[in-house]
Amino acid sequence: MSLKTSNVIRKKGFATTLRTDKWWLYPGLVVFGLTAFLIYGFWSAWQADFYWYSAGQEGFGGYLAPFYSPLLFIKEGVEGAAPMQHALFGAWPTWWPSWLPPSPSLLILAIPGIFRFTCYYYRKAYYRAFTGTPPACAVGALPRKPKSGYKGETGLMIVQNLHRYAMYFAMLYIVVFFYDAYLSFFRGGEFGIGIGSVLLLGNPILLACYTFGCHSIRHLLSGRRDCYSCSMSGNIAHKNGKFVGWLNKRHELFAWLSLIWIMIADLYIRMVSMGNITDLNTWL
Repeated sequence: MSLKTSNVIRKKGFATTLRTDKWWLYPGLVVFGLTAFLIYGFWSAWQADFYWYSAGQEGFGGYLAPFYSPLLFIKEGVEGAAPMQHALFGAWPTWWPSWLPPSPSLLILAIPGIFRFTCYYYRKAYYRAFTGTPPACAVGALPRKPKSGYKGETGLMIVQNLHRYAMYFAMLYIVVFFYDAYLSFFRGGEFGIGIGSVLLLGNPILLACYTFGCHSIRHLLSGRRDCYSCSMSGNIAHKNGKFVGWLNKRHELFAWLSLIWIMIADLYIRMVSMGNITDLNTWL
């Protein structure tokens, strides 16, 4: 696009473009998808109940809703709550504010939330969809003050630098979710398979594909050097780069698949725990 055309679009303002395709469809889907996820996530976290299902059987095994994992504390006497032995630190703390529901989810959602919010892909997605800066390539952006101009991720948005630190905690969540999946293949100590088991196993797999395709991990495992062929570590880094690069090319795909999958898995286990649907499994 010529500089003259670019200036015309900029002067005419938001959503001005010469494009004839449905450029608005992608940012529209992003707004819908992320808004739906945020609404469901807050709703699920606020419930504080029906996040566990083991068909009333004690012993090893059961389904734990992903939005509630890991269980740091457990409130006794709550419907659909996990047995107390699943709490890492025991009974619900007395210091918890009375105006907040005793939800284990509220204690652990900050880290995965920060990791996704500061993700390089999601930045592009919500910068375009929610702030219109710009909403799409070759499309007029929301007006900004002429003197301030574009300042990048400075000021308040420097919080995006937390991504590289949240990444390490996100990898711990993958381990926790794999353990939850392992747990889901048992009920009362008996091995079996259910729809919930499949959903809980798919969750860490997709999360791992999304996490290990992260730009920060690509830099950590295969970057930070100018020459790959100069040393043994360089050759290893090059091989790592091929693997991480394959995932990185599909970072957007796995970002959405993992986001949708964890929401479906969480909702499914909640519905089973409430008795609204029946889990198809080999224990029946």
